[in-house]
Formats: sequence, structure tokens, C-alpha cells
Amino acid sequence: MNLKDLLPLLTITQVWGNTDVEFFDIGVDSRVVKAGDLFVAIKGEVVDANQYVGDVVGKGAVVILSQLPLPESMKDWNGVWVQVDDDRKALSFVAEAFFDFPSSKIKLVGVTGTNGKSTVVSLLYQLFTDLGYKVGLFSTIENRIYNKVLPSKLTTPDPISLSRYLAEMVEVGCDFAFMEVSSHALSQQRCAALQFEGGVFMNISHDHLDYHQTFQNYIYAKKIFFDQLSASAFALVNMDDSRSPIMLQNCKAKKASFGLQRIVDYKVQILEEDINAMLLSINQQQFYTSIAGRFNAYNLAAVYGVADLMGMESSEVLRLISNLQGVKGRLQKVKVGDQLPIGVVDYAHTPDAVEKVCQALNAMLTNDGRLLVVVGCGGDRDKTKRPIMARIAASNSSICILTSDNPRTESPEDILLEMAEGLNPVLKAKTFSIVNRKEAIRMAVAMANVNDVILVAGKGHENYQIIGNEVLPFDDAEILTYALQNKYIKA
Repeated sequence: MNLKDLLPLLTITQVWGNTDVEFFDIGVDSRVVKAGDLFVAIKGEVVDANQYVGDVVGKGAVVILSQLPLPESMKDWNGVWVQVDDDRKALSFVAEAFFDFPSSKIKLVGVTGTNGKSTVVSLLYQLFTDLGYKVGLFSTIENRIYNKVLPSKLTTPDPISLSRYLAEMVEVGCDFAFMEVSSHALSQQRCAALQFEGGVFMNISHDHLDYHQTFQNYIYAKKIFFDQLSASAFALVNMDDSRSPIMLQNCKAKKASFGLQRIVDYKVQILEEDINAMLLSINQQQFYTSIAGRFNAYNLAAVYGVADLMGMESSEVLRLISNLQGVKGRLQKVKVGDQLPIGVVDYAHTPDAVEKVCQALNAMLTNDGRLLVVVGCGGDRDKTKRPIMARIAASNSSICILTSDNPRTESPEDILLEMAEGLNPVLKAKTFSIVNRKEAIRMAVAMANVNDVILVAGKGHENYQIIGNEVLPFDDAEILTYALQNKYIKA
């Protein structure tokens, strides 16, 4: 690609060198830069890539993009130095241009919010595939280029991966792509250059304050997405969340709404529900779904709204929605026998998510059944939510077991002590602390009666546990299944 074709897309402070130059690849990792590359020197939270500029120049990089001016030591360099006002935003535009603007060639919909993103994009992928389209997916669980599955390292990939994957989706003929849009991605401008057909706001509650510092910053990070939508796009928001009007302020897109409690464009009602299914009504059209839980009523309303706004036929959409399968690690039922309690694995790892899943399960209990909750908090992450999560889990259960999540480099014992700070004497009386997550799950199963429900929260689809710097195999659903299968039943 010729640098001259790229420069009009960037907000440039100054340029050194002859811009009539070709570059053959782009990168942000100094270790893999090759001769002829363009290197974007990102000034990150932990590492400033500008310190590796000498290395990449030595490897043959021909263009450097940076927020810093050309160093005095490189005045005689025969490459091109481009000083930009925002290195991360520049990277997004560089990536889109390099891969020939793939987001403009596919109908891309982004979903943001604290909870529900993975479920909504995964259900949209299922629905539009069932409607006969080729579809792409970016989610916390996995990425998909039509039927090719790629591992997911981030909720929203880096800009280069985003544009590269979108280009691959276009190449194989994908008509639509559905993407989780995280607050980190928005703050870091990973999606700045992407052209969205629409955006969805699910909800917002306490999370990621280790990164955003304040809840207000977190809200504004989400709002960036809607501020950047074009007038030809749509903005679909959950009007039962009090922050939805904030998302729509200054938003140029066509506005639409969904919810259970207010007058909205896509009104959903729960007519019947148990742990296995719900009978719902959307805009007075009834349908059954095997996806249980009140919060999933919101998720399904969002899915229906997106399909309708994208011109799909409503009766066909409702027929196919009723056949959608639940998402791995999201209210995933583990049932191994009629005379054994039911297990549930869920990704709930925020106070709001834990509360909602507990409330949903409590509403489904029958025959004096109890809810037993196993929950932890991740290490090296937002510490302020730890006592809140413990208090919510204990308040909404008959028995609560605090345990390790992904402790990472923190002491698991210290994390549990911080969680326990949220418990009053009444809640402490029904709460246990067990560092070993496997033993915590086994204990919950051992204490459960036949009509009880055991919720194992926090890790969901993850099949690993991070302890120290080790990533160890660990699957909540597998551990829970094994424990239930080996539960002693009195004759």
C-alpha cells in the first residue's frame, strides 16, 4: 500500500520524509516486524512501543506512526516518520485501509453493555445462519468466519485482527457480522474506523473500574460507540436501563428501543417460565424458548429487534428464535438424573449479573428447593466489586461458597477475605470459604438436596483457571457434572 493513500485518513501533526513510499504489512509488535513494514508505536498502559523504534528500523521498517515527534537521533533516517494525534485511532484506520475497508462491505452490528453481549451476538449468529445467510462472529467465547472457528483472546480483537477477520468474512461471502464491543475496545479506539450497520446497548452496571477508575468513565466509554454511529445506522437500546438516554444523546443513528417495563418499540413479556423454558410475547406475538431466565427475555428482545431493523420477516424470525439454543457457559444447565439436583454454570462475574442470575433461578425453584451458589472474583482485576458480589451472592442464596476464580498473581486467600468483608453476621452464618474451586463445587453438590439448584458462577465457558502465571485446565461444567454423577444418594 502507498503511504500517500493512507495519510488523508489520519489526523497528522507532522511528517518527516518522503511519503511516496510503499509498505507491505503493518504491525505493533516489534518482535515480528519485517523489512518493508509500517510500524505503529503504541504508547500502551504498561509498555511504550516507542522504546523499540530503533529495533524495528534495524529490521527494515519503512514507516513509523507515533504520537511522538521524530527523535533527534533519527534525523538522518531515510524512512518516513508520521506523528499522529492519537496512535490507537490511527491504527484502526491504518488497518481498515490496508485490508480495503472490509467493514463497509458487510453488514456489521455491534453489541455493548456490561452483561448479555456474548449471548446476544451468539444468538444473532445462530438466527441469521438459520435464515440462510453466511455470518461472522466476534465474541468472548469464540470468533467465527462463517463456519471456521477461531479462538478468542479478547472480547473485542485488536484493530489489525478485526479488519483482517472482516476481510476474510467478505472474501468467503459473509453477509452479516455480529460483534461484542467492549468498553476497553472503545477506550482504546479499536473500532474507530469500522462502519457499523447498527449498535445495541444492553445495560450497564459495576465492572472494570480497575481500568476505567470511575463508573462515569465506564459509562462514557460505552457512549463512544453510539456517538460514532452514522445517520444510516440504527441504535437499539434497552429502555429499562436508566443510562439508555445517555447513550442516545448526540447519536445520529435511527433510534429504537426494547424492554419489559416501558413503552418501547420491541416490548417483551414473560407469560410463563421455569428452569427449562419460557413462554414469551414480543409485540403481542407469542413463542416458546428453551432459553430460560428473565435476563434472557431482554437478550431475545434485542435479537428480535436487530432482525426486524435489518429487514427480516417477523414471523419467520419468531419461528427460528423459538429454536435457538442457549450459549455455552450462559445459564448452562447440568442435569445428570431426575433424583439429583440441577447444576447451572454461568459467566456472571459482576454484581449485577450475579444478582440477576440468582433472582432468575430463585424464581424457578419448586418443592421447597434451595439455591446454592459457588462464586469467586478474579485476581488482578477490579477489587471494589469483591465485597459487593459476595454480599449479593449470599443474600440471594440459601448457602453460599466463596472460592477462587482466576486468582492470577494475587493471593487467593486474600481475595476471599476481601469478598467476605461484604458479609454481615447473618450472611456469614450461611457462607463458606474454600480456596480450591474443585472442592468448593464438590461441597455444594454434597450439601444439595434433590430439588435444589447449584449455581457455579464466574467462569462460564472458560475451560481454564489462571493461578499465578500458569493457565491450568479447568471446566466448571465438567467438574460439576462429575460431582453430580458421583453424589451419594440415600436409598
